[in-house]
This record gives sequence, structure tokens and C-alpha cells, in this order.
Amino acid sequence: MPDLMPDLMPEAAPEAATEVATEVATEAATETESDEGLMLRYGAGDLPAFQELYRRHHQGLYRFIAWRSPRADWVDEIVQDSWIKLHQARGRYRPDAAFRTYLYQIARNRLLDLLRQHQHLLAAELGNGTDGRDVFDALADAAQDVMSPDAALESRQQRDSLHAALAALPSDQKEALILQQFCGLSVADIAEVVAAPVETVKSRLRYAMRKLREGSLSAQR
Repeated sequence: MPDLMPDLMPEAAPEAATEVATEVATEAATETESDEGLMLRYGAGDLPAFQELYRRHHQGLYRFIAWRSPRADWVDEIVQDSWIKLHQARGRYRPDAAFRTYLYQIARNRLLDLLRQHQHLLAAELGNGTDGRDVFDALADAAQDVMSPDAALESRQQRDSLHAALAALPSDQKEALILQQFCGLSVADIAEVVAAPVETVKSRLRYAMRKLREGSLSAQR
């Protein structure tokens, strides 16, 4: 019996190495696969596909809602509900549009539902809302922990100016600008998310950028 051990040991190592190599290859394939492909896999029950989608998009979605929500205490609820609704719809998903626009539409619709449900409350709070600022400031303050005091002060001043400029924009222009500048969506994707013609989105972005430039020039005088 002892003389069999040398024959068995070399066979075990290649098997283990093959399993590791397969896992690495699978992870690499997942990281390079399209969002739409991952969502289809998730619909078929592949949990790692969902985990990769979440890794890719949770920060962008959170950023969009944090900027767009009139109340900071809604942000976590909207984002969590969006992922839950995505999970519930996984079996019905069809890649007719980019996955990211599909996800952002879910979140935007949830936000609009809350706005309709609480319009009287929001009217009473008009002028006192955070417009998502508390959440976004918390994220930015965490990043400032590694900055020098001068850099942190400059960052906060820039952020204050940006918030003031964005707050002055009409809602539809602000939304389009956030989706383009802070979430990285194309004009076509924004049009899909907000259910508006591409030319309308272009017009909103053009007016928004013009107002931001005018506000920046006024602040410098």
C-alpha cells in the first residue's frame, strides 16, 4: 500500500490547480461580460452575476438619487427598493435597452411615486429640504478625511458652489445634468431614463450648462 501514495499525490495537485484556474477564469469572464448578459444570467438564477451588477452600479445609482431626492431620508429607501424591484423583475428582463437605463428607470419611478404620495408634506417643507445634500455631503466628508486642511476647505467651497448652482436649475435640467455629469449616461440613455426625446434632453443640458456658466461668472464678479 505505501508504494501507491506517490502515484496518487501527483494526480490530486493538477485537479486542485484546474479548479482554481476555472474559478479565476469564471471571475474574469464575469468582470468583462456586458451588463445585459449578466442580467440575463441573473434571471436564470446566477447570483454572482447580480453581485457583479451591484458592484458596477450601486455607487452611480446612489449618487443619482442622492442628488435628485428632495429629502435625504428617502435615499436609502429608494435605492434599496430599486434593487428589490430589479430582483423581482429578473425573470421578465429583456435587453431591449441598456441595463443601466433600466435600473435608473426603476429608481426614478420609485422617486416619482414618493413625490406624488408626499406632495403636501414637501410643499410644507419648501425651502427647508436637503435636496439630497446631507447624503452627498456625508460621502464627500468621508473622502476629505485623507485631504490636507487647505484641500478639504477648497473642496467644501467648490461643493457649496455646485450645490447652489444645481439648486437654481429647473428640475428637468438638473436631472439631465446629474445623469450626464455624475452618472456617466449618454444623451440617448438619459432620454430613455426620463422618457423624453433626445433633442429635448440636449436642450435641457444646453440650458443647464449655460445657467451654470452664468452663475459661475456672477460669483466671480
